[in-house]
Amino acid sequence: MSSRDARFDGVFFFAVETTGIYCRPSCPAVTPKRQNVRFYPTAAAAQGNGFRACRRCRPDAVPGSADWNVRADVVGRAMRMIGDGVVDREGVPGLAHRLGYSSRQVQRQLNAELGAGPVALARAQRAHTARVLLQTTGLPVTEIAFASGFASVRQFNDTIRQIYARTPSALRAEAGTGLGAAVREARTTGIPLRLAHRGPYAAREVFDLLAAETVARIEEVSGAAGARTYRRTLRLPYGTGIVAVDERSAGSWLDARIHLTDLRDLTTAVQRLRRLFDLDADPYAVDERLGADPRLASGVAARPGLRSPGAADPEEFAVRTLVGRDAAERLVERYGKVLDVPCGGLTHVFPEPGELAGAADGPELRALAGALADGDIRLDAGADRDEAEQALLRLPGISPAAAALIRMRALGDPDVDPEGRPEADRWRPWRSYGARHRALL
Repeated sequence: MSSRDARFDGVFFFAVETTGIYCRPSCPAVTPKRQNVRFYPTAAAAQGNGFRACRRCRPDAVPGSADWNVRADVVGRAMRMIGDGVVDREGVPGLAHRLGYSSRQVQRQLNAELGAGPVALARAQRAHTARVLLQTTGLPVTEIAFASGFASVRQFNDTIRQIYARTPSALRAEAGTGLGAAVREARTTGIPLRLAHRGPYAAREVFDLLAAETVARIEEVSGAAGARTYRRTLRLPYGTGIVAVDERSAGSWLDARIHLTDLRDLTTAVQRLRRLFDLDADPYAVDERLGADPRLASGVAARPGLRSPGAADPEEFAVRTLVGRDAAERLVERYGKVLDVPCGGLTHVFPEPGELAGAADGPELRALAGALADGDIRLDAGADRDEAEQALLRLPGISPAAAALIRMRALGDPDVDPEGRPEADRWRPWRSYGARHRALL
């Protein structure tokens, strides 16, 4: 806090009792007296204790803690699913069912470790989504309330007042967002967003990998190296979406634009982009660990902030890993859902597992698609990684290397080496990042 170290933004929050405000560690305001400061592991915990968000540092806009990518326990899995919007769509009982615990057990564990339960954590996320929509679009306030996941306009207004100490209209006016043309722009060109990341970000290597893997009709990369734009379609809980992310990093974020057929999918779409671009990683911890290996030291120094990209659609990635890029393009052409309004080279959404299970050629693909469609294999944000990998290995055609790659990319596990190198043990708990460095040597 005293040094305003941005490496810890999102790792913890602090609140000042004399002002009633909570901040991120790098807040530029005058450092408060120690006896007036309280610390919280999440923004939701600070909000639950009556503190409102700082207007200067905007603590709700920080990257998420890298712990939720690393941890495979109930709390880690719950946090990933809350981020994916499970509580908004299915409530706490739905979250507990997915985790295999009772609602009371989930509530108790989250409260004990994070100082807030699943409802409070989801509420903090909804408030952040609402602020983004209020300040970046001219959409009507009523529409924003339901798009953010609130059950009523009254609940939306009360939450915004409590967290930001302003009405939704005042929050919008602060950003100078107008109506009229802004509404039309949001509905035709999408919602502009800044996707925050922690520390250095090796964007070139991420975009190189995405360009090499592009599947026609659902993905495209345009522009010259250093100024490329990655665009793709998404299948989301309430509809479909088209997202675009720019390679050029503007400070501590990537610029993105999201166009959705249903605004209720905004939170889910943002979280999937964050996993795809590995934006919640802790590059300082990763580079410190891997830089100690003499074989990786030069690569770590040359590529600070190298990321281990995930997947925008885990089930899609599993199918692509099994069949390969060329066959995946044929599946899109034959079984993919055609967009109502194509956008450039983006014309389809990748086919759902249920569609492939009943129609695709090849017993191996039908077995994988059937297991995904039936829920025998879960690759969602809160899936148990060990169980998913073992289930994949029981299927025909899935090699140990393929199962490990799916675990690394589709499930976002930061500690996997698909090649099974003996020296990889010294990279723990960041073997996925070590594998990326080795691939670029």
